[in-house]
Amino acid sequence: MGVYGDYNEAVQAIKAAILQSQYESGLAVNARQLGLYYAIGGYVSANVRAQKWGAGALEEISGQLQRELPGLRGFSARNMYYMKMFHEEWAAVFQPHPSEPVSALASAESAQQTMLHLQVQNLPEFPAGEFLSIGFTLHRVILEKIKTVEERLFYIRRAAQGHYRVEDIKRSIRNDDYRRQGALPNNFLETIPGTQRALRAIEMFKDEYFLDFINVEELGVRDAADIDERVLEQAIVQNIKNFIMTFGRGFSFISNAYHLDAFGEDQFIDLLFFNRDLNCLVAVELKRGKFKPAYLGQLSGYLSVLDEFERKPHEAPSIGLVLCKDMNEAFVNLVIRNYNSPMGVATYATAEDVPGKLREVLPDIDDLKALLEKADE
Repeated sequence: MGVYGDYNEAVQAIKAAILQSQYESGLAVNARQLGLYYAIGGYVSANVRAQKWGAGALEEISGQLQRELPGLRGFSARNMYYMKMFHEEWAAVFQPHPSEPVSALASAESAQQTMLHLQVQNLPEFPAGEFLSIGFTLHRVILEKIKTVEERLFYIRRAAQGHYRVEDIKRSIRNDDYRRQGALPNNFLETIPGTQRALRAIEMFKDEYFLDFINVEELGVRDAADIDERVLEQAIVQNIKNFIMTFGRGFSFISNAYHLDAFGEDQFIDLLFFNRDLNCLVAVELKRGKFKPAYLGQLSGYLSVLDEFERKPHEAPSIGLVLCKDMNEAFVNLVIRNYNSPMGVATYATAEDVPGKLREVLPDIDDLKALLEKADE
């Protein structure tokens, strides 16, 4: 057994080194690709600005590239237009004063170094490593949908830290995480020791969560108002990956209907998570109606039991979140001050809550499925 333990330790150490190396190699490849696209985008931009290329130039160049390099992918006219946009949008940040148009194509390495080191005075906290770690398609989505530098950097960080895919970043943007993050009513500053940790907890949660993966019709419920806590809980559990992506980075799902037994009193937490960044348990109570002060009392009791019987010695005190359909924010901010347990209150919305006028212009689900099936033929 001891010998096996020694081998196992060696295997784990070697495996960790291999995975780390593969991860770093992947980052290096991605960074070099971004450097290449930035350089090509600059070359295209310079020639367009110098009026050297006319209409249809990108289509012609793309076609000839395909003929000379059969199997080449990612260099359609459309993609080269996106490379041009990628260069122009970020060059305006890296180099506020554009240089004169040039015809020479910069190397991928030099372009990559530009992105790494040209951190201008108005952007001192440019996250170069995170910028270079996410793929070009993610950059394109962020550039297309977000217009300010500060907000773009927020989503770049979010995509890098959460290892987001394209659909994940689109959902995050659609949910307006930039403005909603840290806006929920809470008592964290008064109840969590250490200002920095309290601020991290505030930033971790949003004031509203859009649970667009919950389809009322598929749940067999005629009206969104008829969804009770158990139905909502089961829908979330069935879509737990989507919920965690909505919830934010660092969350691990422990259980739903988590059983607490203190002094012979049975209690059940709707959803229990652990957050690695905050190093604590997070209890979530689901409520289908408008916020009531009694919800905080119930949640506070759960947190007391969690800290007394479940929390590990190295973990921080547990945090609670009431997730309800509606609330009066000023009222919540008033009553939550009277509790010593760290808690916040947020609302949720499902796909059924999309404004009626917007829903009218969206395609019927059956029509959409038919279009997708036709596209795959």
